[in-house]
Amino acid sequence: MHLDVWQLRNFYHRTRLGRAAQRAIRRQVGVLWPEAAAQTVVGFGFATPLLRPFLDEARRVIALMPGAQGVTPWPEAEANLAVLCDDAAWPLETGSADKIVMLHGLETSEAPGRLLDECWRVLGPGGRALFVVPNRSGLWARGDRTPFGFGRPYSLGQLETQLQKHRFVPERHLAALFAPPSERRFWLRAGRAWESLGQRLSGSMAGGVLLVEASKQVFAPRPSGIRAEATRPVPVLDGGVALPRRESGPSGARAAQQSLTARFCHDRF
Repeated sequence: MHLDVWQLRNFYHRTRLGRAAQRAIRRQVGVLWPEAAAQTVVGFGFATPLLRPFLDEARRVIALMPGAQGVTPWPEAEANLAVLCDDAAWPLETGSADKIVMLHGLETSEAPGRLLDECWRVLGPGGRALFVVPNRSGLWARGDRTPFGFGRPYSLGQLETQLQKHRFVPERHLAALFAPPSERRFWLRAGRAWESLGQRLSGSMAGGVLLVEASKQVFAPRPSGIRAEATRPVPVLDGGVALPRRESGPSGARAAQQSLTARFCHDRF
């Protein structure tokens, strides 16, 4: 089930570990999506920590928060862009989003298949979706001190397989949160170095979270394969004599044979 929105907000905005996690994940989002000029960017779950960099350049930014989690106004001291919705019923038109980022949404949803179908519906053709989920082999999924210890953690193969089942095409993947989930000052100060080292040594295995980018590819319908037959076939010429068109059924076959016999007798005698 989804975590409470105030628990998530307090973690990312009021704890040093949450702010460090926000910076590390946001840095990887910037690697995958360096710009979003004149695009519509939608976040689902509690994606506001990753949406703020898009406010200046995107045409439109929307933060969708599931009803089981709750909603909080965002951004603070500005016009609200956060909306409460159901996992499988987003208040957006089909194909209206250019980019969708999901944080604390997929792994805690009670109906992940329906959630992915709704995400696919809202994403425009050729659009990109970014799924940020706990890594089942990472340290952050092994305890409940952070939001990444709740819900279903994924391996890279499990997440890509589930995305493919719901018509997404996995494109790229990264990882983040290589440092242990500790509030100790040593680990917090060394967090940037751990992130750089982790990216060089392991693309995804040891990170606390996985970031998988997937696209929505809409293919043209295939032809039915049924060929229309000519209503008046061209007669086959045999020695300069046009053979009569064969009718369907037994009576048609007998008529064709009688016509050929009469023509043969006339030519011989």
